Amino acid sequence: MDPADGLIDHPYDVYRRLRETAPVHRIAGTDGRPAWLVTRYDDVREALADPRLSLDKSRAKEGNYKGFALPPALDANLLNMDPPDHTRIRRLVVRAFTPRRVEQLRTPIRRTADHLLDALGPQGTTDLIASYAAPLPITVICDLLGVPERHRRDFRVWTDTLVAPDPTRPRAAKEAVAAMLGFFTELLADKREAPADDLLSDLIAVRDEGDRLGEDELMSLAFLILFAGYENTVQLIGNAVLALLEHPEQLAQLRKEPSRLPSAVEEFARYEGPALLAIRRFPTKDVTIGGVTVPAGETVLLSPSAANRDPARYPDPDRLDLDRDTSGHLALGHGIHYCLGAPLARAETEIALAALLERFPDLVLGESDVRWRPSVRARGLLALPVTYSQ
Repeated sequence: MDPADGLIDHPYDVYRRLRETAPVHRIAGTDGRPAWLVTRYDDVREALADPRLSLDKSRAKEGNYKGFALPPALDANLLNMDPPDHTRIRRLVVRAFTPRRVEQLRTPIRRTADHLLDALGPQGTTDLIASYAAPLPITVICDLLGVPERHRRDFRVWTDTLVAPDPTRPRAAKEAVAAMLGFFTELLADKREAPADDLLSDLIAVRDEGDRLGEDELMSLAFLILFAGYENTVQLIGNAVLALLEHPEQLAQLRKEPSRLPSAVEEFARYEGPALLAIRRFPTKDVTIGGVTVPAGETVLLSPSAANRDPARYPDPDRLDLDRDTSGHLALGHGIHYCLGAPLARAETEIALAALLERFPDLVLGESDVRWRPSVRARGLLALPVTYSQ
């Protein structure tokens, strides 16, 4: 039996068992190929910042797990790069993706949140993922990049297809990728012809001492920002709401002191973060992790979610505690690959929760079952049924 069996249905039970038995485990990746899984906090944190662990798939040995294959025009992104290419592109992106821009987005984010809550009416039942947690970040990230409204529903469908592939539709993922490639090709052409006040136009124009983004780099970066900016934030918002509804004493505490929301978001991220597994890595030479030697070219899977539940780092880690010191949590990464959009994801989650809690003082879980995505990589809800009233 694979030591990671049960990871979809009961991930934290599996991770607890893995942490307790050994620091590193040999498992089968999502495609059945071998990989090394790392679950303890100190090992995961150190490995996330280890330059010997490459994200470049050309470093992988033949026959090892490489992750999802994208066409070259979408694959030249930061999640597949090491320095110096990673350093160069991230430097170019940071010039356009600034904290100032995120702060400017706070008012429109709240406006969008309020609009979505208005549409729900004063009372009723809803799937909060479909009606709120998903449309909020897709609206925000599409506004940021300058994606026309007519494409937004399609993009959400494509993204959901890639995050949780339907085994009964084996071609669906490839079809979604092909559709996204055509979409980005058309969108970039439109932005070149008619630049606007948006991030994508800025990325087309950005320069650094004569350097600029190549065509594949630009398209891949737009794909990454849209995909990651949507997916991670949907999961952060949905997971946070569920955590509060399952812990009414913490919910009551937060309603009394809404000023604690920014720090509470950090605990939500630690407790039920969006990434069960970080992007796969490949040692450029034999490396020792937790006393285990992993040969060069083999696949290493690091689990931020397992690390964030490690009792050696966070006492009583399976308890949601809004008073907890969450410093050092790994939900949004660590090292040079720390999530570029982390400030935006935090702002969206904070604003989404503030608007929801203010609008509906009577918010409880519905009678239907909560459903999680069938994924060993992403930790997010397919549906979150709730009953609400003002």
